[in-house]
Amino acid sequence: DAGGGAGRELVDLKIIWNKTKHDVKFPLDSTGSELKQKIHSITGLPPAMQKVMYKGLVPEDKTLREIKVTSGAKIMVVGSTINDVLAVNTPKDAAQQGAKAEENKKEPLCRQKQHRKVLDKGKPEDVMPSVKGAQEHLPTVPLSGMYNKSGGKVRLTFKLEQDQLWIGTKERTEKLPMGSIKNVVSEPIEGHEDYHMM
Repeated sequence: DAGGGAGRELVDLKIIWNKTKHDVKFPLDSTGSELKQKIHSITGLPPAMQKVMYKGLVPEDKTLREIKVTSGAKIMVVGSTINDVLAVNTPKDAAQQGAKAEENKKEPLCRQKQHRKVLDKGKPEDVMPSVKGAQEHLPTVPLSGMYNKSGGKVRLTFKLEQDQLWIGTKERTEKLPMGSIKNVVSEPIEGHEDYHMM
C-alpha cells in the first residue's frame, strides 16, 4: 500500500503453532500485544495463554520494527487452548501412568545394565550439593556435575525465557521444550544414597 506512507509497511510472517504454519501479512509498527490479538483471531488461542517467540519472547509493548522482525520471519507460538488443557486431565492417563510406574518399579535404575558402565565411573568431581527435600525454584545458573547415559559430562540449563531445558555436552547442546517433559524420575543410587539418577 504505497499510498498509505511508511506507517502501513507490512511484513510477511510465518506464524507457527501446533505444527501448523499460517502465512500472515502484518503491520511492522504493530505491537507484540496486537500480534497476540491477530494470533488469537487465527488460532483461537487466547492472548493470555500465548507465548510468542521471535529470537526470545516477544515483548507486548514493543513494535515488530523495534525488535527487528523482517519479512519472512518465523514467529513461534506456544500455548494450549482451554479445551486442550481440559482434555489432558483425563483419569485414563493417570491409570496408564500408574501402570508405567509399576513397570519401572521392577528394577531400580541403578541396577539396569545400561547404566552400570556410567555408575562404575564413580561420582563426577564437580558434583553440586543440594538440600534433600527442599523445594527450590529452577536455578538460573547451569547445573553441572552430572553424567549422561553414555558417561559424558553433562550440564543442565533451564532457559525459562525460551521455555526450554538445555542438556549440554562437550559435543552439542540439546534443546528440549519444557512442554515435552512429561515426567521426571529421580532415584537414589544403591550404596550411595546421597546421589541420585534422574
